[in-house]
Amino acid sequence: MNRTCGLRSQKRGADATVRGVSGRTGLLMAVSLAGLAACAGPSPSGPAVVGPPGAPAPAPVPPGRTVGVLLPLGGANAHLGQEMLAATRLALDVPGAPPLDVRDTAAPGGAGAAAQAAVGAGDGVILGPLTAGDTGQAATVAASASVPLLAYTSDVSLGRPGVWVLGIAPEQQVARLVAAARAEGRQHFAAFLPDNALGRAMGTALTEVCAAQGLPTPSVVYHTASQASITQGLKTLSDYDSRLAAAQSAAEAATPPDAAAVDPLAGAAPATTAVPATPDGTAAPAAAAPPPPRLGPPPFDALLLADTGLQLAQVINALDTVQVIGTGTGGSQSGAGAQAAPPAGPPPVRLLGSGLWGAFAGKLGRLQGAWYAAPDPVSRQRFIQIFMARYHHMPTPLADLSYDSAALVGALDRARTEGQPNGYSVEALTRPDGFSGVDGVFGLTPDGRTRRDMAVFQIQPGGGGRIVVPAAGRLARDGSQS
Repeated sequence: MNRTCGLRSQKRGADATVRGVSGRTGLLMAVSLAGLAACAGPSPSGPAVVGPPGAPAPAPVPPGRTVGVLLPLGGANAHLGQEMLAATRLALDVPGAPPLDVRDTAAPGGAGAAAQAAVGAGDGVILGPLTAGDTGQAATVAASASVPLLAYTSDVSLGRPGVWVLGIAPEQQVARLVAAARAEGRQHFAAFLPDNALGRAMGTALTEVCAAQGLPTPSVVYHTASQASITQGLKTLSDYDSRLAAAQSAAEAATPPDAAAVDPLAGAAPATTAVPATPDGTAAPAAAAPPPPRLGPPPFDALLLADTGLQLAQVINALDTVQVIGTGTGGSQSGAGAQAAPPAGPPPVRLLGSGLWGAFAGKLGRLQGAWYAAPDPVSRQRFIQIFMARYHHMPTPLADLSYDSAALVGALDRARTEGQPNGYSVEALTRPDGFSGVDGVFGLTPDGRTRRDMAVFQIQPGGGGRIVVPAAGRLARDGSQS
């Protein structure tokens, strides 16, 4: 029986394509939002319950039931914080929802002071903050007070017992891609990555995932932004010189001697080759250099990349040069803007990329056949409809995280056992089957990690991504969604 809890409103029939999974009785996470009145949320200074004039005072909130919210409501990230706060209020805009205690991490004292105020106010759980730096400050305060904290950063190094990192992290993408590549029969992984925070995170993740799954240790090379660094790095990683020498030796061995160049008469003058002439008597241009020999496969069958933008274009050119992709490898067609016919079978090397590729997959036709892992956009459609109906604009991806976290704690609050101040226990938060959210099923682990059920997309010959490995709709038990 599937016990995954759903965090969003789901209709039957017309909305059956949304990949949420209903949960067991008492833990149903579906949030019915259609037709509700406009939200009158609390002020940033602390929890508040607003009612019409003359209405009786609301019932007192049990200690520990209030939900702390730490977001940047001023400063450079104010637009993100306000958007995420709007999604938080949307998720908890249901009768009987726990009140919010909203704190501004851009106020004096920063996220540490905001977390201290939330703990002092008796909040039972804290949602946020947004950035890695703010999370480091708030996590210390929350953990010392044993208050669960669900942060929106994607820096998994900040996760710990009682502190969860909800951002879609490179580690989750790499785990999903390795699992899909292994299912295709890939065993030898390598990575060619930019020497920056994203590249380092993906390289470390690949090494850890391969070790956890008993695969050979991957070769990982980091490069700078120069074309020379990129080309030389890929030559080294792909063992280009040895492959070229082997191809040249094989070509020479297969070439018969030129009989016309052999002089059968001893002492005769050496044979000469006439230089062809054009009709006007001038020498014809020299023949074009022969194409480079077709090289054998590199010492890996799956290659992880993480570049974007112009730097990715440089990487693609170098991949073509060293014949990791190209007409000889079943990958993309050589030449800028060229497109090859789809290969008859899987390419010798499966390229794996960052989920960031999804934002510009239409421009990546030269990487046809490459994979990237990301949430299935179909699962987000219902949230988009609800958000736009209320706020009249498209939600940002960060709004997904704040909506999911708020809907999660709201549902746990409704499912709390009698006599308990709230339902935000570590046991409830880390239920093995996870929760169904805006971007698919996700689950929290006791050590502070977040597992996500993502789809695998394949770049098409003309650009764009197509799902080739759908999201499972549940969390795997083998660690492939770490």
